[in-house]
Amino acid sequence: MIWTAGFRTAVISPYGQLHFNEPRGFADQTVRQVLHLAGGGEAVRVRLTNHYGRDPLTVGAATVAVDGQQTTLTLDAAEQFVIPAGEEAVCDQIDLAVAAGTDLILSLYLPGTTEPATYSHKPAEAARIAAGNQVTAATLPDAEDVESRYYLSGVDVLAPEGTKVAVAFGDSWFEGVGTTIGANHRSVDFLNRRVSQGWIVNQGIAGNRLLRDEVGEHALARFDRDALSIPALTHVLIHFGINDLVLPGMLNEPMPTADALIDGFTALAAHAHDAGLKILAATIGPFGAAEIGTPDGLALRRQVNDWIRTSDVFGGVFDSAAAVADPAAPDFIRPGWDSGDGMHLNDAGAEAMAATVSLDDLVL
Repeated sequence: MIWTAGFRTAVISPYGQLHFNEPRGFADQTVRQVLHLAGGGEAVRVRLTNHYGRDPLTVGAATVAVDGQQTTLTLDAAEQFVIPAGEEAVCDQIDLAVAAGTDLILSLYLPGTTEPATYSHKPAEAARIAAGNQVTAATLPDAEDVESRYYLSGVDVLAPEGTKVAVAFGDSWFEGVGTTIGANHRSVDFLNRRVSQGWIVNQGIAGNRLLRDEVGEHALARFDRDALSIPALTHVLIHFGINDLVLPGMLNEPMPTADALIDGFTALAAHAHDAGLKILAATIGPFGAAEIGTPDGLALRRQVNDWIRTSDVFGGVFDSAAAVADPAAPDFIRPGWDSGDGMHLNDAGAEAMAATVSLDDLVL
């Protein structure tokens, strides 16, 4: 048996300038979160993170539950524990068999007043926040629902030897912005339903860029932590570029050149190849109807996509941009697959994106 990733969530700095959901802290509150496992095994261990914290984080109590079966979560056998600033904690093993597609319910009680949390800001899943220590409560009827994920970086599962894992490393088109919250209709979820062996863990960050920091470190800076650290990894799937082309106008920054983006993609591919991984690249999705899209950005998208489709630097290409584009206006998402903002896919669009990945390229 080997430990590998059954769930991952990429985390973003709470101190940046641009956020979909604003960072928040907690005080004498319970945070309950649903973790939809991409893969299963005979035991689990939860990874908590205070990666961007400036202060130690005290966890007063914690539980995990599956199908109503609840277990106390401990760290070094302690039910109350502290995660130092800037660090991650791998909690004690829980001998709980879980299958792919299981929902693991994590409840954390935070007794003190915290600083803004290390968090994921648009995970297509709601956290429930309630007053006091309610980690053992069956329900939280008076809880506040917030679409964010807090102090969590992943769940490891004890899987059979030979298990293979891929990582979806990218932006909101992987994280699931635009899909139904709580429905597990992200493109990565649909792709997991297509594969018969192994699984894909999701490391998409909405707003993340290939070349520059803003919402989390840029792709090249976070690749080692969010991709290469995953055990049993064999494949990397990437979707980047939209934010590099739309955020400069919002942030009064210069637009990147096509050559800069191509160099970034080439460097990412080389890093994956050096690690012995197969890398599959998506074309940059259409965003013609988005308020923050510009003609210059769309022209660069077309130029870089032509390179992605014909380049030999990747182990494979999935042309999700062409698949979800309006045939009459290829810079726009097909109307039935547009989430409504002109830049993100709805559930049907996410399923169509997942269908563009060749299973011959993704042999796990």
